[in-house]
Amino acid sequence: MIDRTLIEECRSGNLQKFGELVEMTSPFAFSVAFRMLGDEEQAKDAVQETMIRIWQKMNRIKSPDSYKMWIYKIVLNECYDRLRKRKRKLEIRADEQMWAMISNHTSSDQVSEIDYREAARIIDLLTNKLSPAQKTVFVLGDLEEMSNEEISSVTGMSKKNVKANLYHARKRMNELIKKHI
Repeated sequence: MIDRTLIEECRSGNLQKFGELVEMTSPFAFSVAFRMLGDEEQAKDAVQETMIRIWQKMNRIKSPDSYKMWIYKIVLNECYDRLRKRKRKLEIRADEQMWAMISNHTSSDQVSEIDYREAARIIDLLTNKLSPAQKTVFVLGDLEEMSNEEISSVTGMSKKNVKANLYHARKRMNELIKKHI
């Protein structure tokens, strides 16, 4: 549990305590980054950059409660940067082989046997068809199980926009799955 004392010690420059903070918060930062980027190495890099930014801006943390929302904002911004760079390098296109793999796994009762990387590729493939706002609210809401209020706080979107984007993301994901399965 992140407490005020830990935050204060990190703000005063205690690297050992910052290491503890990183250990506590890296898992959920990685979860978001991995789901946004769909690539384990890129997600690890995004988390590392996030932690560097947090260290550089520790004095901006007001409370332990605001820390979690703050880290989500930083990791999402890092993911947006990486997605923009990736989009510039090459356009991601779904090939028939990938759709066949999705179809084969999801049509059987053995879905739980899909390994972590394949599942990530499927999520990445499907969520790349969403707008950035829709992907963000889908990842935070449906995959990270955050409330609409928390998503609104992290993204700066109004609650109404969060709900609308989540509705459209779910609708689009449903269409994509039906179309290719």
